[in-house]
Amino acid sequence: MTVRLDLPREAGSVPAVRRLLRSALAVLHVDHQTGDDLEIAISEACSNVIHHAGGTKSFEVHLEVADHHCAIDVRDEGSGFDPVEAGSESPGASSERGRGLFLIKALTENVRLQSSPRRGSLIHFEKSFA
Repeated sequence: MTVRLDLPREAGSVPAVRRLLRSALAVLHVDHQTGDDLEIAISEACSNVIHHAGGTKSFEVHLEVADHHCAIDVRDEGSGFDPVEAGSESPGASSERGRGLFLIKALTENVRLQSSPRRGSLIHFEKSFA
């Protein structure tokens, strides 16, 4: 199953994407732990766009869900960020921000970050399931 969504850069887009992912994973009977990990990861990736991708009104989510694997791309055309610096340190215990990329890297596989100033950003991650 492949789904490509063009979403408004607003908070209401996050639960909509999460529900779509949950439905796709349910059809394939993916275990709850894997589904929860992917839901957290996609929520964090979309929330990062909403909070940090200045200069754009929308973003794109591409879900590819197969029998044993899920690949997700979250792309925006915002102001960009430094992918080397982003998420390079684990957040402090008292930090209220900065956990998104850390969580995505901890919960998923093959995480890739791409970004160019004024050209946007892409975060790609995958998860295999039994």
